[in-house]
Amino acid sequence: MALIEGETGKWEMVIGLEVHAQVISNAKLFSGASTAFGATPNSQVSLIDAAMPGMLPVLNRECVAQAVRTGLGLKAKINLTSVFERKNYFYPDLPQGYQISQYQQPIVGEGVLTIDLPDGSTKDIGIERLHLEQDAGKSMHDQDPRRTFVDLNRSGVALMEIVSKPDIGSAEEAGAYIHKLRSILRYLGTCDGNMDEGSLRCDVNLSMRRPGEPLGTRTETKNVNSIRYVQQAIEYEARRQVEVLEAGGVIEQETRLFDARKGESRSMRSKEEAHDYRYFPDPDLLPLVLEQEFVDGLAAELPELPDEKKRRFMEDYGLSIYDAGVLVAEQANAAFYESVLAGGKRDPKLAANWVTVNYFGALNASGTDLDDAPVDAAKLGGLLDLIADGTVSSRLAKEVFEAMWESGKDAATIVEEKGLKQITDEGAIEAIVDKVIADNPGQVEQYSSGANPKVIGWFVGQVMKASQGKANPGTVNQILKRKLGG
Repeated sequence: MALIEGETGKWEMVIGLEVHAQVISNAKLFSGASTAFGATPNSQVSLIDAAMPGMLPVLNRECVAQAVRTGLGLKAKINLTSVFERKNYFYPDLPQGYQISQYQQPIVGEGVLTIDLPDGSTKDIGIERLHLEQDAGKSMHDQDPRRTFVDLNRSGVALMEIVSKPDIGSAEEAGAYIHKLRSILRYLGTCDGNMDEGSLRCDVNLSMRRPGEPLGTRTETKNVNSIRYVQQAIEYEARRQVEVLEAGGVIEQETRLFDARKGESRSMRSKEEAHDYRYFPDPDLLPLVLEQEFVDGLAAELPELPDEKKRRFMEDYGLSIYDAGVLVAEQANAAFYESVLAGGKRDPKLAANWVTVNYFGALNASGTDLDDAPVDAAKLGGLLDLIADGTVSSRLAKEVFEAMWESGKDAATIVEEKGLKQITDEGAIEAIVDKVIADNPGQVEQYSSGANPKVIGWFVGQVMKASQGKANPGTVNQILKRKLGG
């Protein structure tokens, strides 16, 4: 929980998030039109999506299954009976003049999502509900200086609106919540989570109050499409509300829009209440009644989710909570890590370090996706084997890895071609040590007299330099201490 220090004392944020997640399905919620992203405007519109007279909606079974899977992944109550209702409002890209949604009886009830915070602690955020609804189309204001065009490709696409309880107390917690929710959705395969394509969007409900006092009046910032912008919108709105309240003003219950370029929000309209939308059951759709068998079948097929996978990585592989958290954040990354381990009896902690630091670092630096990387799990595992058997030192391994990334060749080939095999022969290393000692009597005296015991590190560096980095560092240290009387 973050407290804001105002001129008249401390203020507390109270935040609830409404996340709109586009359901992964080949067809829309009530029609057979395609949901593929990036199609030519108005090329994926059925007569139902365009609200032609007499066209009746037909519920997509897979969209229902995806909502149930998501509810199960959020440890939420699955309501075996739910009702679709019409949410009435006018907007140019809403052909019907209403949105088919769920209000009083959603398909998923209360659940919980556990977020991971930077200090290693966790916090449970309550889920109020998840309901299915159809998306609106898209108004395009930048095509003509005098006219707005409408693209109905998105009209009727299935959305899951996931509503949190007002348990979030800071922009940091909000970011952690969206990260975790996105991860769970991607593990489940129910939403791709691509915020830049609009398949995951967030509405921020925020109010300020003195610690311990009743809830204040909230505002809603609509359709924020990145985690960073959500956090910026929260910080801006919290400061704005504090300034208004401390000046003796009143917070208006309103809907706001966040301008990412300016880093500020502006008022859009007064906030509607549920009764303003005149909800009523959709007369064209019967109540949705699920069999418990259907729900149980979906539950039995759920994949191992992030929290369970993190717990297993910590227990089975001895990883820290941080390393396990980094690895399981994306399902593909966790699978890659376990593929690296699968090639032999490899050290899980060494593998985790190489995957999270060196491998992910190379991916980020090169802007490469995991599937397109020049080094696969088998090749990285081969490099770890060479480190384990002493063929290359940790320092040389980094050089080998860079060459692997550039060429796509395996570690053994790189070591052979570049002559990077580690020197482990004690006699050869001892000869190098003797020469370094003989050439530097002043440093020998500093160490022997106790004037500068840390100079042994300098000796190690000189030996490694003389051996072109190939000498085994452990053996170098042992021989130096023996020779110098340490």
